Amino acid sequence: MKWRFGCGQNGMLLFFFLYIIQVVNGNIRYSIPEEMKKGSLIGNVAQDLGLDLNRLRSGRARIVTGENIQRTELKTDKGILVVKERIDREQLCGDITPCSFSFEVILENPMELHPVKILIQDQNDNPPQVLYPVQIGGSLVAEIVPRSADVGYLVTKVVAVDVDSGQNAWLSYKLQKATDRALFEVGLQNGEIRTIRQVTDKDAVKQRLTVIVEDNGQPSRSATVIVNVAVADSFPEVLSEFTDFTQDKEYNDNLTFYLVLALAVVSFLFITCLVVIISVKIYRWRQSRILYHSNLPVIPYYPPRYSDTLGTGTLQHVYNYEVCRTTDSRKSDCKFGRAGSQNVLIMDPSSTGTMQRIQSEKSILDEPDSPVEVSQTC
Repeated sequence: MKWRFGCGQNGMLLFFFLYIIQVVNGNIRYSIPEEMKKGSLIGNVAQDLGLDLNRLRSGRARIVTGENIQRTELKTDKGILVVKERIDREQLCGDITPCSFSFEVILENPMELHPVKILIQDQNDNPPQVLYPVQIGGSLVAEIVPRSADVGYLVTKVVAVDVDSGQNAWLSYKLQKATDRALFEVGLQNGEIRTIRQVTDKDAVKQRLTVIVEDNGQPSRSATVIVNVAVADSFPEVLSEFTDFTQDKEYNDNLTFYLVLALAVVSFLFITCLVVIISVKIYRWRQSRILYHSNLPVIPYYPPRYSDTLGTGTLQHVYNYEVCRTTDSRKSDCKFGRAGSQNVLIMDPSSTGTMQRIQSEKSILDEPDSPVEVSQTC
């Protein structure tokens, strides 16, 4: 019984797989560039497979992959295939060319299986990487060239790679700067640095070459490498001449930093002084305008014992004056009052200009025999 059940189960599985193979009626392929943005269109699956949107929805169309990462997404409402996440060709395939990945679109009722293959086109998204000479931070690496070197002497070789593929990985080498450009050259395709003339005793011991490595992509990407060359016949001579290479670089860096710092400080002080001067000018101008348009009265100040230079003498703080009066309204004679009946005006320094009159104990107006009198200043 168990054997019959096993045969029956195997038969059902075989029938199931044969059924799936029979319903496979489409195989599509797309080619896209790498580094496409999320949501970018890959292709119209419904149109390419000859399916309508109702079939995609009723068949619950979905993508099945053998990996945990799903790089594409099927939009059943539109029948299109889009990028779910950025695809990096170098991360996906490395050095393998061509680069591609596959998955299946499955529909149910009835079941259909449609393989889909995506080819990834390489983009020039990586610059060249220099492998030799190694660029070490503070240490010094120099190639030694004897003074007896002839024309075409191989000094060293710049080695670089590009992780891109195709023509994007084709590299070219150019000599950008050199202490003596008439002494060295760089091979365009192989990166070999060779002498182009006979080395003489007049050539400087320290030679610095700057080589630029470019790829063939559009747009082109590049990397720069510095090669130190020592023209000497002995190693001690090299040490004595090259010990200050790093020190010179550090000195130049420090000098540049201090110059920039000094320029920034001077600029800041100048701007600060300029702002302060302008602020003071504006403040004084505003104060003068306020006083000019003000309607407040100006109260003069008279110091004690103020001297009247235009008068006949000095005015005292206490002013005495005499009052003259007429004995009869029909007469014009003046009659001077007595000394005891003089009116005295006293200036109160604490007041705001009010004159106070101090009369004597017996006022002239209080005399019984005097009519109404009019005071006049004599």
